[in-house]
Amino acid sequence: MDLNYKKIIFTLILLIGIIFAIINRESFDNKNIKNILEFYGTFAPVIFIFIYALATVLFLPGLILTILAGALFGPFFGTIYAISGATLGATLAFLNARYISYGKIEKMIEGSKLEFIKKSVEEEGWKFVAFTRLVPLFPFNLLNYSFGLTKIKLSEYIWSSFLFMIPGTLGYVYLGFTGTEIVTGGENIIQTILILIAILVTVMYLPHYIKKVSKMKGSID
Repeated sequence: MDLNYKKIIFTLILLIGIIFAIINRESFDNKNIKNILEFYGTFAPVIFIFIYALATVLFLPGLILTILAGALFGPFFGTIYAISGATLGATLAFLNARYISYGKIEKMIEGSKLEFIKKSVEEEGWKFVAFTRLVPLFPFNLLNYSFGLTKIKLSEYIWSSFLFMIPGTLGYVYLGFTGTEIVTGGENIIQTILILIAILVTVMYLPHYIKKVSKMKGSID
């Protein structure tokens, strides 16, 4: 039997990362993460993305990290780093569920929920992934593993996750940036707050708009 060296290497890297994160689990808090990022300077973005990816794989809350990205890196780069970390972590969780821990993940997820996800993916494909990224029907981390148990292509899963996570990520990143501006007394605070409100309103309305457009398209077809 031929050995799949890519799968073996991926498994080893994943296991090393998981063991490292479990051993240092207590260090995953805002203060320690911020200190690490400041220490590494120009390498801070890479460290942040790595931490975000690990947190996603280990079912740790990514929302705090997303807000922290805005506080540390600002709205533009914060969004880039947060979405990169979230996408990388979501991809690793997907691959873990599909190729390594299929049986364990299947037992972990409630049967009815998993069947609903599988059926929805079969009917809608990447559109269902896109919708769940915009509308939090299920916990983000659990959803990543769930998609690994479906028949969706990895490429479709990655690009649809990346693209449709951007609105929500931008909203929470800007929330972190706004909080920092208020605390530090930055310039144009009123303008910053108004932009935050506009982004959050857009993020909240976007799923309803997409659902409405999908229904209109379906009726036309």
